[in-house]
Amino acid sequence: MSRIANKPVELPSGVEIKINGQMVNVKGPKGSSDITLHEAVAVAQNDQELNFSMADEAASNQAMAGTMRSLVANMVHGVSQGFEKKLTLIGVGYRANVQGKILNLTLGFSHPVNFEIPEGINIECPSQTEIVVTGIDKQVVGQVSANIRAYRPPEPYKGKGVRYSDEYVLRKEAKKK
Repeated sequence: MSRIANKPVELPSGVEIKINGQMVNVKGPKGSSDITLHEAVAVAQNDQELNFSMADEAASNQAMAGTMRSLVANMVHGVSQGFEKKLTLIGVGYRANVQGKILNLTLGFSHPVNFEIPEGINIECPSQTEIVVTGIDKQVVGQVSANIRAYRPPEPYKGKGVRYSDEYVLRKEAKKK
């Protein structure tokens, strides 16, 4: 069986969980989230932890049990603490600011880039060159960050562009005469 699925999901205080057949609803201080589990996975709640197991002993069900356990663990973490991604703008004149539900980016194009902030995501700009994306869904936070980065990925010669705050950009040496 999957080793990931053997590890129980601990429920922190303030997090409520409801299991209705294959539907799992997680509610916490930051919001609520729900998921429909795969039919090959069984879940059981014991006090303040969730245990995942396979419904039957098929080989493909081993991986599915670990996957569902990880998804529910991410939901529990999201509704209790939330997820955060930090982006940094590197380049002369590169700026970002938030106006309502629109993120305005100036990235060296002839036009400004307006990114509409999706529902359930919060974007802040502590400075003109920093963007902080927060939310309760790990996948959505990562996808929004990747979409913002895709407008101007970092280039290898000067390092200009939008990058994750912990990202390392390998710099190339310019051509010699």
